[in-house]
Amino acid sequence: MVFAFFRSRGYIKGFDELREGFQIEDLIWLDLLQPTSQERSFAEELFNIKLQSQEEIEEIESSSKFSETENQIIINSNFMVWKDGTYNTYPVSLILKNNVLISFRNTKLQTFGDTIRRIKNRNKYITSAYQIILALFDSRIDLDADYLEAITKDISRLSKEVNIEQDLDEEVLLSIGTLQETTMMIHENIVDKQRIFSAMLKSDFFPEESYEFIRIMLKDIGSLLDHTQFSFERLEFLQNTFLGLVDFEQNKVIKIFTVVTVIFMPPTLIASIYGMNFKHMPELSWPYSYPLALLIMVAASVGTLWFFKRKKWL
Repeated sequence: MVFAFFRSRGYIKGFDELREGFQIEDLIWLDLLQPTSQERSFAEELFNIKLQSQEEIEEIESSSKFSETENQIIINSNFMVWKDGTYNTYPVSLILKNNVLISFRNTKLQTFGDTIRRIKNRNKYITSAYQIILALFDSRIDLDADYLEAITKDISRLSKEVNIEQDLDEEVLLSIGTLQETTMMIHENIVDKQRIFSAMLKSDFFPEESYEFIRIMLKDIGSLLDHTQFSFERLEFLQNTFLGLVDFEQNKVIKIFTVVTVIFMPPTLIASIYGMNFKHMPELSWPYSYPLALLIMVAASVGTLWFFKRKKWL
């Protein structure tokens, strides 16, 4: 599917409609969403470019994230999406040539929809492809901030569940691990944008009037990175708290077993002594030897329990 934005005609959807009365000088943005082979060939022949493969877009080297030649700039970035109850990242390739932006993606992304609505509302103010690139990443940063806010709410909700009055189960620990993975994914996604913006400031092609806006977005990214670090620390504290509470509960159980064992040790010793099969044990012939042995056992247990209470071990 092909979407295009023209200076004069505004926003156009559809490959067939695009070719009617087409003038490349009037084109600002060509967006390829899951393009067919015909649509790919049309874009490659029209701009004399080569669209990258999925593997090339997903490379993590700095040169693959932002590269420029004499007549074009290539930007590859991962966009994070909340889909089917989980966060996933999808690669996007942006090619800037002859003041036209060619974007290539295989997934519908909210960032592009938000940018398109912004362009429609400010049609007369959009005059270059550089503005569209910055608008795309500006929308992307706003969405990342929303994701971070949602994760912060999840962390706050989870922290209320981790307290000593409630039963502790492994689901809480798994939830903490999931939030840690998600926060790490967002952190990597934001760092990806930071590298791209830093490369934009070093570029020979980006207009100087856009530098101030790029620096503002870099400050926003710095704030988001600080927020992700804070979320990491909260989750680490939450995990340590959970494990500490689990250890505390286990220690309480072990303490109970220990106390019971110690209390019954004296009666066990007495029973073992009088359970030996020796012929010369004078107590065995006493008329009250059996109730006396029971009394000694009870007294030993009560005495041990009293000693524990006095030492405040119970």
